Amino acid sequence: MSSEGSLIAAPVAAPAAAFSRFGQASRRYLAVAGVAAAILLIWQALRLTLNLPSYKLPDPVSIVAEFANTTPRGQLVVVSLAYDLLITWMEALVGFILGAAAGFAVAVVFTQSRIVERGLLPYVIMSQTIPILAVAPMVVVGAGQMGAPAWLSKAIIAAYLTFFPVTINALRGLKSVDPDALDLMRSYAATQQDTYRKLRIPNAVPYLFTALKLSASASVIGAIVGELPVGSTEGLGSALINGAQYNTFQPAYLWATIIAAAALGLLFYGVVALAEKRVVTWRTGE
Repeated sequence: MSSEGSLIAAPVAAPAAAFSRFGQASRRYLAVAGVAAAILLIWQALRLTLNLPSYKLPDPVSIVAEFANTTPRGQLVVVSLAYDLLITWMEALVGFILGAAAGFAVAVVFTQSRIVERGLLPYVIMSQTIPILAVAPMVVVGAGQMGAPAWLSKAIIAAYLTFFPVTINALRGLKSVDPDALDLMRSYAATQQDTYRKLRIPNAVPYLFTALKLSASASVIGAIVGELPVGSTEGLGSALINGAQYNTFQPAYLWATIIAAAALGLLFYGVVALAEKRVVTWRTGE
């Protein structure tokens, strides 16, 4: 192709690529909207067909309108839930950071020693077989007796759910390095720190973000579960308990709280996914 043809093709290719990306995004959003519309139709059909009362299944319009109502304490529902969401988000964020840091550190230790990995990895896996509802009261009460702030115990539970996927995925990423690349680093007399910094950690980053996206929602669940067993007055867990108590005469409030919790989980996931796009730049073609 001549240089003149290249100059003509370049301006044409850019709008075509932008139009293609716009089309892909439009189809994705239309698919999401279509699924949401189908769920709402099925929801309403179930209410009408089975003649379900509002305290069992309120209609979607009343749930949306509930955000403009007032709580039994006289506060706007949207304001109350926004405050509770902020509290839970803080607890989940601290737990997410603690769990991710601990999980990555343990994965690094496992790559350093095969004996330590064989001895401790079964216990790491076993820790996830314990129901979180059994662990939460012990953690909350124990941390409270030691004088820790109330939010820290919830963050610990969120860290508990974050720790396992980060450990397993980081370990896989750190160990799945090309042997030839490792031999090349040794031939250059690279230190262990250089090998991790320039080879193992960059190789583990995609695996790590996969775990972080899973842990983002899990940390929100952990924070909410941590708010349930101690009669907390703040956070989405407390709002869920209140919603269950008022469900008979104000059923839409419980569903509004569930929507707020789901929105927090989606927001957390979206932030991590956006960070992945900014960090893992060598996978933008996937």
